[in-house]
Amino acid sequence: MEDLKDLLPVEAVRLDVRAADWREAIGAAGRLMVETGATTDEYTREMVANVEENGPYIVIAPGVAFAHSRPSPAVLTTGMSWVRLAEPVEFGHESNDPVTLVVALAAKDSAAHTSAMASLARLLGDPDTASALAAAATPEALHAVLTGDGAEASDPSAAPEPSAASKPFAAPEPSAASKPSAAPEPSPASGPRAASLHKILTVCGNGVGTSLFLKNTLEQVLDRWGWSRFVTVEATDTISAKGKASEAVALLTSREIARTLGDVGRPVKVVQDFTSTAEVDAVLRDTYDV
Repeated sequence: MEDLKDLLPVEAVRLDVRAADWREAIGAAGRLMVETGATTDEYTREMVANVEENGPYIVIAPGVAFAHSRPSPAVLTTGMSWVRLAEPVEFGHESNDPVTLVVALAAKDSAAHTSAMASLARLLGDPDTASALAAAATPEALHAVLTGDGAEASDPSAAPEPSAASKPFAAPEPSAASKPSAAPEPSPASGPRAASLHKILTVCGNGVGTSLFLKNTLEQVLDRWGWSRFVTVEATDTISAKGKASEAVALLTSREIARTLGDVGRPVKVVQDFTSTAEVDAVLRDTYDV
């Protein structure tokens, strides 16, 4: 697995970039990946076409767009770029516009970057780290926050456990009635994942970007609840999700992708902010009626 330091070199970070519209904003992020040897220019066109085809679902949180497309010959190696805009631009998202940050991903396959996505989801979901990223004066300072080379407080794993009063939400105590009903207690040999009977799909247009953000946020909530051994989470794309829907108790996705999915025979739950554990917590409570 590769981490953020592997995938996002400081040369791929630009601050106070001017863009007239969302296409130019994605173009700026794409050029950085070309300059750092991750992609060809064709991949930038593919990222723009993804939004044209699937809508602005890549705007995963207020002010944050995660530009990407499917793995293709235009991806030379898995890599990322980071563009903080001088002025916000509209992507057409119902609730998360305007965008001031465009993070771009080029994935050689659907697996190598999962660790980096987990790290990035935690960083963007942490208010203190988000503030530090917004205030960083240079690419080097921002990169230090992202990779944990800055102040100790910028590393979410080093932060103290918040008190019950300061936590944004309290995980429910998983009683026998509220746990997934048929999930057995796992044996030590089998491990919690092997004993899981319930599955939730997180869905995006390509299965390698925004769905991984949502997967990581959902897994954080499940960990806090103590439900990780009862529920597995799989990130997937719209085409695969339609075939796998019968295996799942619910599908979590953006409003745009929910419209694309239509009726798949299972509940499709809309999440607006893919980095918000509080919002995902509420969606999970609704799914399991707890």
